[in-house]
Amino acid sequence: MKYVAALLFAILLAIILLPVGFIMSLFYTARAKFLFKTCLGIDQLGNVVCARLFNATLIKSTGYQFGNEDEVISSVIGKNYESGTLSFIGKLLNWLLNTIQKQHTIRAIEPGKQSLTTL
Repeated sequence: MKYVAALLFAILLAIILLPVGFIMSLFYTARAKFLFKTCLGIDQLGNVVCARLFNATLIKSTGYQFGNEDEVISSVIGKNYESGTLSFIGKLLNWLLNTIQKQHTIRAIEPGKQSLTTL
């Protein structure tokens, strides 16, 4: 129960503070670096929050699992592409990401990252 309360409090603070912090940071920091780091953080959050969804839809049951809070979604897709464990939907997403940037998912792979969560 304490984790539910902590999560609700974190969401409430995020709703209030993130927009203000985002706008302030656009004026007081190097914009490109700030935006990149913000995208990276959102990507890592998505890897954790959507782990069950992504594990069920983007990879085969034997694939490298989503859920590591220090890893981006593209890295997990790249690892599963290399091991041949992407589902049909995962292959489509891999293709889309690689259309935006050549070999995006392979370039996103961080060596030595292991999934902390087996869902």
